[in-house]
Amino acid sequence: MSVTQTTHDRLRAALHEELPAACELRRVLHAEPQVSGSEEPTRKRMLDALPAGPVELVAGAGALVRVGGDGPAVGVRGELDALPIVEETGVPWAADNGAMHACGHDVHLAALVALARAVDRVRPPTPMVAVLQPREETYPSGALDIVESGALGRHQVMAMIGAHVQPVLAAGEVACTPGAVNASSDEFTVTVRGRGGHAAYPHLTRDPVPVLAQIILAAQQLVSRDADPMVPTVVTFGTLSAGTAPNATPSQAAARGTLRTMSEEWRRRLHERLRQLADGIALAHGCEATVEIVHGEPVLVNDTALAEDTSRLLAVSGRAVPAVLRSCGADDFAYFGAAVPSLMLFVGTDTATGLHTPTFLPGDETVTAVAESLLAGYLAAARIER
Repeated sequence: MSVTQTTHDRLRAALHEELPAACELRRVLHAEPQVSGSEEPTRKRMLDALPAGPVELVAGAGALVRVGGDGPAVGVRGELDALPIVEETGVPWAADNGAMHACGHDVHLAALVALARAVDRVRPPTPMVAVLQPREETYPSGALDIVESGALGRHQVMAMIGAHVQPVLAAGEVACTPGAVNASSDEFTVTVRGRGGHAAYPHLTRDPVPVLAQIILAAQQLVSRDADPMVPTVVTFGTLSAGTAPNATPSQAAARGTLRTMSEEWRRRLHERLRQLADGIALAHGCEATVEIVHGEPVLVNDTALAEDTSRLLAVSGRAVPAVLRSCGADDFAYFGAAVPSLMLFVGTDTATGLHTPTFLPGDETVTAVAESLLAGYLAAARIER
């Protein structure tokens, strides 16, 4: 059963009636952030704000809430967690507990409530499942835990919709790009073990520091010479550690970083090449290297049909839709996309600063833009044959 234009209009009208309360909820959520793994108070606040319906607690601090009756449904995600950042916005409703919604999750959650309450009022043919996801900002992934719990199947979720604020877009713009839109993201640690000793006698040591330095420099060629230039790839070393004294050669040195790419096939090969490179360079200098990789999010792939239908609906509602937006950022929403047809929308903000900064604070109009984007995605997914 498809959603009629009349239903579309009724949902949009109901959504806009819910937006003032959603903006007030956003301030409450923003003032009371909880970091990953401690989101229970935020979950309770959301359960109190959402329409009454069947609730399943999942993934520790997460929950699924069914809205609009039984049967195959469209899942809509909101992320519960904040970041361990001290807020510097200066607004009366700024957080003061050492955490901050510096990634827009408060906006996403408020928009999700507005949409859920509109669906509850209008009761369209296709129900909605509000997916309250913990641990988007850290490992282990809350999205992966929800998928592996089987909750999507138990609630007959046939598609997933998400939206994320994005300062690189102009305020009010919504990117709805088919195909790969976010990269995979894996964390790695390279450890080089040599033989320590006195700095005055280098010939009696096997210094791991220059060996690690060569590995770091050589790893840049994984991007420039190993990767297909048509496949975005990023190798980043973020931390270095070695030694405790300036006149002593340490016995080991370590570096940590991330690997990002838009191809799952190259992702697997990239892991192999980093290990081969580290092993070979270390061996050439009489040292030993180990590479530990923590697998993070897969490539986030938007369903083409969902993206195209949502773009048309956004255009009808007057939202500007940029042609393409892809980035090597990562989001564990990708796990939902590996389970069911899914769509991640990116919504422009009016902020001068970027995500994860202590002054990031989108205005109320961003709540409206995210809510309208989620509505368009929900309507597009509700048209899937079932």
